[in-house]
Amino acid sequence: MDSEIIIIGAGPAGSVAASMLARMGRSVTVLESATFPRFSIGESLLPQMMEFLEEADLLRDVVQHGFQYKNGALFARGDELTSYDFRQKLSPGWGTTYQVRRDQFDELLAKGAQRHGANILFRQTVTAFTPDAERPSLRVRDENGDERTMTARMVLDASGFGRVLARMLDLEEPAAFPPRMALFTHFKDHISAHDYDRNKILISVHPENHAIWYWMIPLANGQTSAGVVGEVADITAAGATREERYNRLLHESGLMGRLLSSGEMIRDIGEIAGYACKVKHLWGPGYVLLGNAGEFLDPIFSSGVTIALKSASLATKAVDRQLNGEAVDWDADFSRPLIKGIDTFRTYVAAWYDASLQRIIFNQPRNAGEITRSINAVLAGYAWDDNNPFVRDPVRYLNLLKTLCA
Repeated sequence: MDSEIIIIGAGPAGSVAASMLARMGRSVTVLESATFPRFSIGESLLPQMMEFLEEADLLRDVVQHGFQYKNGALFARGDELTSYDFRQKLSPGWGTTYQVRRDQFDELLAKGAQRHGANILFRQTVTAFTPDAERPSLRVRDENGDERTMTARMVLDASGFGRVLARMLDLEEPAAFPPRMALFTHFKDHISAHDYDRNKILISVHPENHAIWYWMIPLANGQTSAGVVGEVADITAAGATREERYNRLLHESGLMGRLLSSGEMIRDIGEIAGYACKVKHLWGPGYVLLGNAGEFLDPIFSSGVTIALKSASLATKAVDRQLNGEAVDWDADFSRPLIKGIDTFRTYVAAWYDASLQRIIFNQPRNAGEITRSINAVLAGYAWDDNNPFVRDPVRYLNLLKTLCA
């Protein structure tokens, strides 16, 4: 046996899981196909995930790095602006977090996992996997092209959009959402503190098509991540090339376009399409799927990293118990609790794209303090807090609020 636990992928889910397990005294090997640092999209974090960083003893690493502070979100639609401060939320816990360059953030977490005793091997490609409740095994190719077989007592797939085991084991299912596309880049933004509160992500709605929206995420050192998301047909109709589409849509964005009008683009425009994914099940004989390797919804509420770290927190506790000889009900202890929060986010994503949540955000009824605090909690990532009625029964309460806002 090469290690008690093998983790595929050293992104946030993989590194946090590795750190948690190593701190439990487990032997952990992480197989990462890339070299770090490496670019990744998804720079706006949610306060709920700070709890999981703390649990993995990685919070101090992040706090001391100097990332851009984040305390909420500003929503823009034409001349309408509405601000949400995540500190004013119903759920207890962290109300602030960071906006990060993911190449730095992911490398920081990986180094933290190594500090706690995890062994991370880079430029390792998993080419085959054999499930087994006692001794799952993988075929792994290294950077020189040499292949070997590795065995463990449990394999955690944290490969993100690589979805290594989901593809190898034919676990993928059609996602609930239509295919969408994101175009994105980074700017040296030249935005002054007077012009914009850099502590908040900006989410803008296209003035004519509510299904197209934009993000602007101020980062440290005067940089900004800026992207646009919409259905594939809508995005491709904006121009013949990626650059034409992005520049036209940026020009149409309203406040974001004005804020970035003197900015300097410092990355080529990236594109990702058809990113929503779902699987038949999240675990099987000798393996568990974490984060985006199992399910990814949409970037609208920046839920990806939070879901990934929640999955790592749930899975590592169950793995440790199982390796100690305890009986683990993976549906009850992992899948159902995780999916509860994913389904909460799913409801809000669907409500955003049918425009009902947009109407709620921009037209809340007067004296809606408790309602705002409840929605703030979800936007801050507390999608597992059943004390919040907007989590406990999100469809019912969003429908009620939609009627009030009408």
